[in-house]
Amino acid sequence: MAKIGFIGTGIMGKPMAHNLLKAGHDLFVSEHHSKAPADLIEAGAVALGNPREVAQEAEFIIVIVPDTPQVESVLFEADGVAEGLAANKVVIDMSSISPTATKAFAERIASTGAQYLDAPVSGGEVGARAATLSIMVGGSAEAYERALPLFQSMGKNITRVGDSGAGQTAKVANQIIVALNIQAVGEALLFAAKNGADPAKVREALMGGFASSKILEVHAERMINGTFDPGFKINLHQKDLNLALQGAKELGINLPNTSNAQQVFSTCVALGGGNWDHSALIKGLEHMANFSIRERD
Repeated sequence: MAKIGFIGTGIMGKPMAHNLLKAGHDLFVSEHHSKAPADLIEAGAVALGNPREVAQEAEFIIVIVPDTPQVESVLFEADGVAEGLAANKVVIDMSSISPTATKAFAERIASTGAQYLDAPVSGGEVGARAATLSIMVGGSAEAYERALPLFQSMGKNITRVGDSGAGQTAKVANQIIVALNIQAVGEALLFAAKNGADPAKVREALMGGFASSKILEVHAERMINGTFDPGFKINLHQKDLNLALQGAKELGINLPNTSNAQQVFSTCVALGGGNWDHSALIKGLEHMANFSIRERD
């Protein structure tokens, strides 16, 4: 069993940390930002004062925080992870951040003698709790093989995509696909409901055909029921699409449908929905149409 540092015990991180404890690993969490969740401590996690102390105690240090600046802060500011590193330790960033910044972070961590993996996840809170996340990994094959048992405690579909930054690149691609699928499902349900059809029955009919998808299964049900408590917040999906659009600018390519989905998310934010689940993108479409698919709205 491994000694694991875990920094970031939010919606995704806390159930992931629980699954590592269930697998028998020793877990150390940082209280530099807030108190460690009581249920993690009760399950056996050890709370320490800051990321440096966590890195000193652990062989593997997992970070899952909201965005690129937070990763940089946790890793490199005073009392950060980098100050507690030594040879043979592995830093694993499971946040969703800039592929370009990731490559720079990997170089800085390598200068300490440690190894670095970028390993963002997909599957939402449901996948985090069930340990069925998809995990996209960038970094050396050696570090990947060392970390694989940890990934297997948190996910099912685990792929080393390539060298540093490749995992984050795959995650950005994932977020493009998810956003465009959510928008497609939302537009389809809006079209159906406005045309007088029962959106729940339309969803049921489409589930048996070529349009079937996880988004149609899970997110369409949320759209129909109006249950938008966050599994993955619109604000965070917007952050990921910003990475896609910035990357497209750097590469000299155009992502028109990604730009359009981002605009609909922005409508939701303007309506006060930055913390809604990303399935609530339909509320932006409904606002523009002045029509709701839910009779009670």
